[in-house]
Amino acid sequence: MEGPVVVINNPADISVIVGYFAAVIGVGVWAMLRSNRGTVGGYFLAGRTMTWWPVGASLFASNIGSGHFVGLAGTGAASGIAVGGFEWNALFIVLLLGWLFVPVYLTAGVITMPQYLKKRFGGTRISLYLTVISLFLYIFTKISVDMFSGAVFIQQALGWNIYVAVITLLLITALYTITGGLAALMYTDTVQTFVIIAGAFVLTGFSFAEVGGYSALLAKYHAATPSNVSSMEPQRYNISPSCYTPRGDAFSLLRDATTGDLPWPGVLFGIAIVGGWYWCTDQVIVQRCLAARDLTHVKAGCIMCGYLKLLPMFLMVFPGMISRVLYPDEVGCVVPEVCKRVCGTAVGCSNIAYPKLVVSIMPNGLRGLMLAVMLAALMSSLASIFNSSSTLFTLDIWTRLRPQAAERELLIVGRVWVLIIVCVSICWIPVVQAAQSGQLFDYIQSVSSYLAPPIASVFFLAVFVKRVNEQGAFWGLIGGLLMGLCRMLPEFWFGSGSCVFPSTCPYLVCGVHYLHFAIVLFFCTSVLVLVVSCCTRPIEDKHLHRLVFSLRHSKEERMDLDWEQEENGRRARREAEERWMASKDSAAEESCVGRFCGGGSQAHEEAAPEAPEKLPDISEEPAWRHVVDVNALIMMAAAVFMWGYYA
Repeated sequence: MEGPVVVINNPADISVIVGYFAAVIGVGVWAMLRSNRGTVGGYFLAGRTMTWWPVGASLFASNIGSGHFVGLAGTGAASGIAVGGFEWNALFIVLLLGWLFVPVYLTAGVITMPQYLKKRFGGTRISLYLTVISLFLYIFTKISVDMFSGAVFIQQALGWNIYVAVITLLLITALYTITGGLAALMYTDTVQTFVIIAGAFVLTGFSFAEVGGYSALLAKYHAATPSNVSSMEPQRYNISPSCYTPRGDAFSLLRDATTGDLPWPGVLFGIAIVGGWYWCTDQVIVQRCLAARDLTHVKAGCIMCGYLKLLPMFLMVFPGMISRVLYPDEVGCVVPEVCKRVCGTAVGCSNIAYPKLVVSIMPNGLRGLMLAVMLAALMSSLASIFNSSSTLFTLDIWTRLRPQAAERELLIVGRVWVLIIVCVSICWIPVVQAAQSGQLFDYIQSVSSYLAPPIASVFFLAVFVKRVNEQGAFWGLIGGLLMGLCRMLPEFWFGSGSCVFPSTCPYLVCGVHYLHFAIVLFFCTSVLVLVVSCCTRPIEDKHLHRLVFSLRHSKEERMDLDWEQEENGRRARREAEERWMASKDSAAEESCVGRFCGGGSQAHEEAAPEAPEKLPDISEEPAWRHVVDVNALIMMAAAVFMWGYYA
């Protein structure tokens, strides 16, 4: 195979893709016109009016990007079902989000996660650190990965150059992100979710039919070795049989603690720590919950997302394994020259498992549907990250640089920031392409495991332990960051290596599995936070009302630690707004461009940039509270059964 073959070039496929774009654009325009995008609260939080079903669908669609289709299927093809543990762990973590964390975020009255830490601890250094590290993680583990994986699919299907594919996708996604705000994203995410699930079910059905059913997959996967590994090539490259022979524990979720590629302590505890950071403290996820109209809708949305997270194992991991059975020479290739011809990278081609399946077994029309599915996954995930990263930059960095910035300026800055991170992400794609032996999902999780545990630790302690103070949280974050960098930087310097070309990174540095490292890092950060906090002055309760879980129902007045800085910022913005209003040209303000971008006059008649003074009520109707609680128990029972069955 000398390169990708163009297979989506017939009227049926093209008609499906055009219909998909028409539907998404139609829903986006409808949501854009009916929502208030002229205020910060309207643009970034959808006016806090969303019901449970768009919240749940948006949580799922924001999480399931094209990186999941390419990454989960690729790792499944390479090593089996253990990677599905990342998805099924989320069923428990997402309940922590709805039941424990979001109530505190709501009563705190914040829009961004750095704002919460600023209210909880005071000062500016912790919130600034979190903003910067979050933007870093968005660019290097989310945006660039999703762009690369979407481009891999398009490269296989259309034969386009990978960078042409990336830039085309970004232009489309950035357009409706910049113009639409969060409400448009959440409604389009709902459409994308149905497209993703429907298309993935269709492909899964065709895949199992092609391989002969589940029992045939169990029998054939262990024999899926590439035939192009001749007797000479292994000797030339010193290729061990373990490099191209499927793992014996491929159908086990929990693997040996020392020799497993995903050892069971890491799967149970390391994934939970990284998942706690992602699901409970990440701006992309939490922002969708904060947009819900009340706490019951938040919980119901989390349950809906949890049920949907049962599906990736069957819709992505198993099809990836089937792809290796059907195309072992391409998906399971191990000889560098062959891999270079097949997929353009010498470290392995497991990342093409899902797109290879689509372009090979789907009939005309349905191939177009699957390309639409990949585009839906890519665009929903990217759009969510774009919106949340612009929220962080605008409200947590730009307002520090220009506290007098008017609301109109904040909206413009948020949109310009999207264009900036797009350019940076494109430059990072070659690193992603070569990382982690061609297994995209391992790359995402390893980087997260080195940087996220300190953040998860500080948020967990901030929400549940009143005694934790600013000094403890800050030095815990710094100490955790240094520990994480001591592992991450050497790994990038020496390279993660591959089975054919092992990394030369010293065992003392890189020998500990990244999920085990996440456990150690979380524990060390927590100890450091608690020790420093206990050695310094505590924060008085008058500063903590409705900022910690134990005081979430408190009715007492809270004196924010950052009230003086916030008041100065409000005053500066109010004065700038009044000056702008006095000099604005009303005709230009009501122009078509102003309405399209959400900068109409209503922007200056409604809410101020900060969160509303009246804090959301977290009380729930008893009947509906019992309904969501029972559903949460049912979902956990389903998750326990799945874990037990595949453990």
